[in-house]
Amino acid sequence: MNIVWHHHKVTREMRSSQKKQKPCLLWFTGLSGSGKSTIANAVDEHLFETGHHTYVLDGDNVRHRLNQDLGFSDEDRVENIRRIGEVSNLFVDSGLIVLSAFISPFTSERRMVREMLPDGEFIEIFIDTPLEVCEQRDPKGLYKKARKGEIKNFTGIDSAYEKPENPELVINTSELSLSECARKVVEYLGERGIIESCKP
Repeated sequence: MNIVWHHHKVTREMRSSQKKQKPCLLWFTGLSGSGKSTIANAVDEHLFETGHHTYVLDGDNVRHRLNQDLGFSDEDRVENIRRIGEVSNLFVDSGLIVLSAFISPFTSERRMVREMLPDGEFIEIFIDTPLEVCEQRDPKGLYKKARKGEIKNFTGIDSAYEKPENPELVINTSELSLSECARKVVEYLGERGIIESCKP
């Protein structure tokens, strides 16, 4: 192919310095109903209010446009995450703190995204909420449909979820309030020097 990578004069380091933050990808993974998007949005709101530059990528929102051609087979799930990984990498390259909330059930696909970014810029946050709690919440009514067989390949019911082995953070929303969950993430970012230490 006649394709050559074009190098830009404005580097990721320059963009990061301008924004006074270290860019990274916060990858929220967990079962449907675990609280991924809710926590990601709470963290995003706090970071925005404290002057940081962020962007949230949410599983359902992305499937409305960018990935509307994909289904929920194992192959399509992997392609879904591959595309999100590439988009996230571009956003991180621009100097942003990106918050991505996706079930991303397979270890291999999460590793794939991690390997797209420089060391230390992929932060895996496992929302370790028990299946029974997620199913009791069932905010979209998806577990009920999956139990009836109306939805196939549903993670946690008839499709596997492979728990992260060494995530940077583990959060159980059945034990912590939303503000406590968000605080754990923000404090971690402060400890890592990604943002100046500040509490939500």
